[in-house]
Amino acid sequence: MKPVRRVLLAFSLLAGAAAAHDALPPAASHNALAPTLSRIREAALASDYAYRATAALSDGIGPRLSGSAGAAAAVQQVAESLRALGLEVKLEPVKVPHWVRGQETATLTDWAGRVDGLSQKISITALGGSVATSKKGLTAQVLPVRDYAELAALGREKVAGKIVLFTAAFDEQMAAAGRAGDAYGAVAEYRVNGASKAAALGAVAALNRSAGPIGNQQPHTGSVRYAEGVPKIPAAAVTAEDALLIARLAAKGPVTLHLTLTPQTLPDADSFNVVADLKGREKPEEIMVVSGHLDSWDLGTGAQDDATGVAAAMQVAATLKALNLQPRRTIRVIAWMNEENGLMGGKTYAETHATELDHHVAAIEMDFGSGHPTGIAANVPPAGLLLLKPVGEALASQGAGIVEYRLNSVGADIGPLAKAGVPGLAPLTDGRDYFAIHHTAADTLDKVNPRYLAENAAVLSVLAYALAEGEWLPRLPVTP
Repeated sequence: MKPVRRVLLAFSLLAGAAAAHDALPPAASHNALAPTLSRIREAALASDYAYRATAALSDGIGPRLSGSAGAAAAVQQVAESLRALGLEVKLEPVKVPHWVRGQETATLTDWAGRVDGLSQKISITALGGSVATSKKGLTAQVLPVRDYAELAALGREKVAGKIVLFTAAFDEQMAAAGRAGDAYGAVAEYRVNGASKAAALGAVAALNRSAGPIGNQQPHTGSVRYAEGVPKIPAAAVTAEDALLIARLAAKGPVTLHLTLTPQTLPDADSFNVVADLKGREKPEEIMVVSGHLDSWDLGTGAQDDATGVAAAMQVAATLKALNLQPRRTIRVIAWMNEENGLMGGKTYAETHATELDHHVAAIEMDFGSGHPTGIAANVPPAGLLLLKPVGEALASQGAGIVEYRLNSVGADIGPLAKAGVPGLAPLTDGRDYFAIHHTAADTLDKVNPRYLAENAAVLSVLAYALAEGEWLPRLPVTP
């Protein structure tokens, strides 16, 4: 597209957004808000509210997998904290999956050149939603494959009865170049769908090399998705180090592994999204969402994923309350439940509030850790990027002035809102180290840098206030 056409498109979209809301009182432009946005930024940077809230969730409660006692305790704790700030708080019911991790062991029992009596323990973790082996486990040959193409080329004759190990490696150079999310997505595919691909060819279990960089023998959990009409087989992740070990041994001859996984899928549990409103002074029915997800995996204490996101969203309200600022529109702080293994919080909210989504101005979600933020990732039409430029300028002094377009949703929980046309935004954070601890036992409070977390809270606070006080962003196309 030529530059002139891009400009014309931007102004066309901007005009359409204005026409849709021409009955509203004039909003302050984001440029006119500059002094107030500066005050908000400085107050947020000076506060340790988000760090203390993160500590309360990660240290004070610990793991918070949906359906667990930890998840239930976190709902109450966050609700009480937001009430203490003077917000109107509701607990909105959500039915969530309830999967419980059991015993998980893996041992190499035979390989070429093995000395009699020796075995090797493999570091392993079951994937969320995995079915179980028998209590005694299963023993089978491990078949390493790089990708689906190699798996398909082997065919059923060579795959049936085997444990398939997907060895696709997280691209650390890509992550170091600032594309950690892309590096993760490329290998997480084998975690999510690999078990069904292997089962379709007769495999008895599926393993994947952990979706993160090599280091410290940390297996990374995450959800598995079983395809309809394909047998469900046990699924687990092994560490990068052990995936390499198995591949080296398999290059010399058959490798046999004994695998035991005893997870349980219990009946769906009752839980809640925490929904808290800082009511708008002029247009309280218009909603600006700022959010993070409350649940975490059960290996670590979910500090970066996603206690920091919930805590930074909470600090938006704390900052505005401390400055005695009440925006024109309502800022709604949401702590989502069940992002990790079902997305039922986001889906249920979109269904429950379906008739109100036209009044949702935008939705922010922070769910990529709390590394140093460099700006704002925005799933908005081009005209929205023009409107966000002054917000980036207000954040430039803290090194967060970039406003970058992102295709599709910028947060899993706000994905259903994006489908309804609600613009989505997120902090644009440095994720180079994030996937070293993501979905592992190492996701603990000591990995959180208090200064970087305050910087993220400042981004959320400035952005949320600007959108709640200023001009409407143009809507996204509504999709099925």
